[in-house]
Order: sequence, then structure tokens, then C-alpha cells
Amino acid sequence: MRQLQSYRMFGLALLVGVASVLMVTLHTGQASAQSETAKAIKVSPVRSELTIEAGKSAKVSTFVTNTTKAAVNYKIIENDFVAGDDEGTPSLILDENSYAPTHSLKRFMLPVSGVTVAPGATQQVDITITVPKSAQAGGYFGAVRFVAGANAGSMVNFDASATSLILMTVPGDLVENLSLTNFEVRQNGNAAGNFRNADKLDLLVKFENTGNVQVAPYGKVSVTKGDKVVYSSDFNGGDPRGNVLPDSSRKWTVPLNNIGKFGKYTVHATFSYGTKNKTLDITKTIWIVPTMYIIGAIAALAVIFLILGLLVMLIRAKRANRSRGFRRR
Repeated sequence: MRQLQSYRMFGLALLVGVASVLMVTLHTGQASAQSETAKAIKVSPVRSELTIEAGKSAKVSTFVTNTTKAAVNYKIIENDFVAGDDEGTPSLILDENSYAPTHSLKRFMLPVSGVTVAPGATQQVDITITVPKSAQAGGYFGAVRFVAGANAGSMVNFDASATSLILMTVPGDLVENLSLTNFEVRQNGNAAGNFRNADKLDLLVKFENTGNVQVAPYGKVSVTKGDKVVYSSDFNGGDPRGNVLPDSSRKWTVPLNNIGKFGKYTVHATFSYGTKNKTLDITKTIWIVPTMYIIGAIAALAVIFLILGLLVMLIRAKRANRSRGFRRR
């Protein structure tokens, strides 16, 4: 009996061990496949910009590249998006039946069928945009999202995706109105007018767009000490430039370098935007005064006040002595 029970226990342990190995193998294989397919999508361009007149159509070409070793089916989804935060991050409206409350490009985009892309290949996908005659002038924006489906010939599904943004302008009565709401020199995120040192200084610039079309501000930021320029940097000079969407705000952070250990500095910026190159010009003064300098200045003032106090006491003593001399006479 004992030997029979031992065989049963051994058989049960063997079954559990085999099942565990199979589960680990299956999980590892699925995780490996998911890891590979998570990198299955490369989309270009990341952003497209175009102008379409009311009553006309145009196509935007996007390219999806399959970087895996197996053919992949891609579902193509058109979405609107809005400003997700003040750092320029788009927030996609993922509900297929929902649209942006304003500036919706999805309403003008014709549906697109999915595509199957061979391993290592690139497929061109044309997105047709038809603008009705009744469309108002201004900016419209949307996105084309490529979602990796099942590998061709496989039963494993994935949800990796990549997005290409589209910003469109309908010409006409465009309102380009950008206001500068923040222009602050900061250290470790704290704004001030004077600092103990010049470590990790940056400039926070924030714009608000109250117009009806997206605009991309650009310009130059410089720091001077007296008549000498100690630092200069292009603002929003990338390609493509970052946009501020209508009815939203966006901020940029510009590092400030090459500033000395002591003195008065002037931060100056000139920004331009829009089709008429409107200009915003602003200047801010900051001081770099090390703590030791402050302590030294306080000590020097204390010494000066002490000397003045002693002088006053000496003068009063002399006057008192003179008064006593007159009384004796």
C-alpha cells in the first residue's frame, strides 16, 4: 500500500511539474510575441499640416512600416483630438462615435480600410479629406491611428498602435491671436527675481491661443549682462514647430546657461507667429547674488552702523564735556 501511494504521489507531482512547464512556456512565448508586436508599428510622418479650401478635397499620405518578422494586419482608425495638457500632448478621443466639440477634422475624413503589411515592408495609406463648402475658416485637427491586429496566420491578438497627427487649415477669415501669459525665470521650478546661484536656471514661457486657428510661435531668447550677450537660444526652432491649438494654452521651458556667479542680468525674448508675423517682445531682469555676498554685505553694514554709533557717542561725549567746562567758569 505504501509503495502504491508513493507511485501515486510521484505521478501527481510529475503531472503538476509538466503542467507548470507548459504554462511557463506558453506565457513566455505569448509575452515574447507581444513584446515583438509592441514594436510592430512605425508610422511616418508623425505630423502633417495642410491647407484645403472650403468645398475641395485633398489627400494626406501616411506610411506604416512592419518591423516584425511576420505579416501584420493593421486596423486604421480616425480620431479627433484636443489639447491634453499645457505641454502640447494631444488627447485622442477614442470613442469611434464621438467628435471634438470644435475644430473636428474627423467629420471631414473618409473611412479607410485596414491593410496587411509584409514583414519589413512599408505600406502607403492615403487619407482623403473633403471639406464642405459650409465649413468655416480656421484650424481643424485629427489623427490616424494604426492598430496592430493578429499576425497573419496566427491566433494571437495585440493592441499595439501608432498615431499620425493631421492639422488642417481652411483659409478665409483667420483669427490669429496669441497672448503671452507667463514669462518667468525659475530655479528648480520656483520663479523669482533673484537667486543665490545660477545653477539649473530656466525660462518658463506660456502662450494662450484665443484665435480660431493653430499657430506656432518662434523666436529668440537671449541673456545679457550690461552690453554683453552671455547666452542666446532659438525658441521653438524644431521641424515641425510646436503649435498652440485654438482655445488652449501651451508652455515651453528654455534652459538658461552661461550665467555668471554674480550680477544683474537681463532676459530678453522676441516671439513671432502667424501669417502676418505678429511680434511679442518682453524683457525681465534678474539678480544673481550668492549667500556669502549677502552675509558679507550685512556684516559690512553692521560695521558701518557700529562705527557711526561710536562716532555719535564720541560727538555727544565731547559736547557734554564742553558743557561742563562752561558751567565751571
